Amino acid sequence: MRVMIAEDDALLREGLVLLLRTAGIDVVAAADNADDFLAAVTADRPDIVVVDVRLPPTFTDDGLRAAAEARRRHPGLPVLVLSAFVENSYAAELLADGAGGVGYLLKERVGRVEQFLDALRRVAKGGTAMDPEVIAQLLVRHRADDPLATLTPREREVLALMAEGHGNGTIGELLFVSDGAVHKHIRSIFGKLNLPSDEAGHRRVLAVLAYLNAK
Repeated sequence: MRVMIAEDDALLREGLVLLLRTAGIDVVAAADNADDFLAAVTADRPDIVVVDVRLPPTFTDDGLRAAAEARRRHPGLPVLVLSAFVENSYAAELLADGAGGVGYLLKERVGRVEQFLDALRRVAKGGTAMDPEVIAQLLVRHRADDPLATLTPREREVLALMAEGHGNGTIGELLFVSDGAVHKHIRSIFGKLNLPSDEAGHRRVLAVLAYLNAK
């Protein structure tokens, strides 16, 4: 796996480089601003990019916008975004194209090396990896007329685990239910969120997007 990093904090940037290389992962480039990041993505064509939301020059959403631009230039490019805060709109924007291969983690999660590497690998394979803290905060933000309000407590648990990026087998293990039960819950979730079986996009990603868009 070839990884590109965009992080303006030199200590964290070098820490990420060391962490990944120690894990046997090839870091092809590391940038401290959005412009250099985009140039490096074009030059080095990494398998996945790890990007801070807030990069120079404005330190607002420059990293996110650069990541979105990189995906426009290189469709399907997996992106794992790091942020110091829970910013739900950023997580939803990442998933807006329904293509998968996106993740949103709080920077504190990097210190949990195995969890971070697991998320990185899931995203690189086209999956999703949403920070559990984002999921926890969203659980209490549903409107009364939100389709998510029609989900049962178990279906919400399943959808939350889907948002974290877990596959059906892992969801079954975590909830102590059979694979058949997980499939049943997911079919019900898709139905309640009006995601038909012939939907061209990635239905798991679209379901997570609906979840993240809930206010």
